[in-house]
Amino acid sequence: MKTIKGPALFLAQFAGDEAPFNSWDSITKWAKEVGYDGVQVPSWDARLIDLDKAATSQTYCDEWKGQAADNGIEVTELSTHLQGQLVAVHPAYDLAFDGFADKSVHNDPKARQAWAVDQVRKAIDASANLGLTAQATFSGALAWPYVYPWPQRPAGLVEAAFDELAKRWRPILDHADSKGVDLCYEIHPGEDLHDGVTFEMFLERTGNHARAKMLYDPSHYVLQCLDYLDNIDIYKDVIGMFHVKDAEFNPTGRQGVYGGYQSWVDRAGRFRSLGDGQVDFGAVFSKMAANDFDGWAVVEWECALKHPEDGAREGAQFVRDHIIRVTPHAFDDFAAGGTDDAMNRRMLGLS
Repeated sequence: MKTIKGPALFLAQFAGDEAPFNSWDSITKWAKEVGYDGVQVPSWDARLIDLDKAATSQTYCDEWKGQAADNGIEVTELSTHLQGQLVAVHPAYDLAFDGFADKSVHNDPKARQAWAVDQVRKAIDASANLGLTAQATFSGALAWPYVYPWPQRPAGLVEAAFDELAKRWRPILDHADSKGVDLCYEIHPGEDLHDGVTFEMFLERTGNHARAKMLYDPSHYVLQCLDYLDNIDIYKDVIGMFHVKDAEFNPTGRQGVYGGYQSWVDRAGRFRSLGDGQVDFGAVFSKMAANDFDGWAVVEWECALKHPEDGAREGAQFVRDHIIRVTPHAFDDFAAGGTDDAMNRRMLGLS
């Protein structure tokens, strides 16, 4: 068994224009001060990283990574959630997702997709330069508007969507393989890869690509009423990343999974700061330890109620309290009587 590393913090929800969240040096100092050993970095945020330089300059990467190390912080992974989303966008979402891309490709879906693919490839190159072996991302979605089968979906619609999704990602996965980097798709509503079945559909179409991995986040499974503990055992061999995020689902006679178009605070299912929701993290961390997951436990703070800085500070301690330092020996070794093949046969009455 292996001990999970952590705690780490995903910085996407914290980067901003005010100190200490507006520069790489100050945000890593802050992360250490509130209890973190690592950070996962949103590669689209120029306040934190110059992705073009990171993709091409080993010197830049060494200095950037070294600055974090000087502040007591390790870079755990880069994230391309926003760029990955744009690898596949249904036309219904064109306007909504344009804001994720550079202004030069707005109102041009084909150019936006090419930009997104280039961004993900650059982040893979940057990851390799930084000595990282995994990258967080989204898959994007073509079939999501048809997630509920009404009106009845025509035969082959979903299959065609997943064929195209795999076609777009396969060259990116091949590039990741050439750089020794896993792409860990966060299983998330709004993505075509939103549960285990859809991940399997995608994986099959990529030829079971060795670099296609899963980012496990139990909060998204709570809101889908999916068994988040069984999921760990089913996909233990492809879980490459772990977001520690809490959630609660409290259905009423008025609303359930779909939330009635309400704001996050008024939804039956909503994300919560660690410890304030319903995820059984004692069981989650136990399964991750038993299954030899040795990556980072990365806090992703999202909560409709609590202040983010309080959530971050409490989250660091929460993860420390849940990481299991695995045992190097069996608890009953003290009673071991020694054995050999001959003794085993005698004990079975076979001698």
